[in-house]
Parts: sequence; structure tokens; C-alpha cells
Amino acid sequence: MVTINPYQTYQQNSVMTASPQELTLMLYNGSLKFMKMAKRAMNDKNFQDKNTNIIKAQNIVQELRSTLNSEMSMSAGLEQMYEYMYNRLIEANMKNDVTALEDVEALMTDMRNTWKQAMALAKSN
Repeated sequence: MVTINPYQTYQQNSVMTASPQELTLMLYNGSLKFMKMAKRAMNDKNFQDKNTNIIKAQNIVQELRSTLNSEMSMSAGLEQMYEYMYNRLIEANMKNDVTALEDVEALMTDMRNTWKQAMALAKSN
């Protein structure tokens, strides 16, 4: 008998019914979650978990980059920011550099918070 995990079902339904704006917010939150997990793994000297979680954060940054609309003027700046974050994540992973990881975490937190504010403004209009 197959057991269905209600939490997994909820998560899958959340993604399937989310707006593009909500999906972007989910990506920001997911990247932050994986960076926190990587930082914890770094502190615990668990290099396999550190690597796995940083790669997940890198994949999310790449996904965010791929969703940019090149026709919008601000996309070029975001492209550079995502490229910087991606490279800092690589550096954090290769050198076990907590500072590099924290730099990306701070930038991603700012971007996530700005995105949340933009969503709230759009909703109120």
C-alpha cells in the first residue's frame, strides 16, 4: 500500500496553484532555506550536506536568472546580481567560506523582502 504524505501533497498543490509572483517568492525562500542549511552543515563540518544545499541554492539562482525578461531595463542589473550570487556560492562551497555564504544570504534576503513589498503594493492597487 502506498502511503501519501499530506505535507508533500500540500506542497505540490501550493506550487501548482501559485501565481508567477508567488512562485518567485517561493524560489527566494527556498534559496534562503538551503543557504541556512548549508551554513549549519559548514559549522558541523558536514561537507556532504553543505555541498548538497549550496548546489540547491545555486540551482535556484540559475532558475531566477532564467526567468528574467530581457526586455525590461532592470533585468540587466538583476542578471549581474544573480551572476555575482552564483559565483559567491561556488566560492563558499569550494573554500568552505561562511562569509561568502552569508553575503549571498544577505543579498537574497533583501531581494526577497523587496519582492514581498512589490507583491503587496501590486495587490493593494
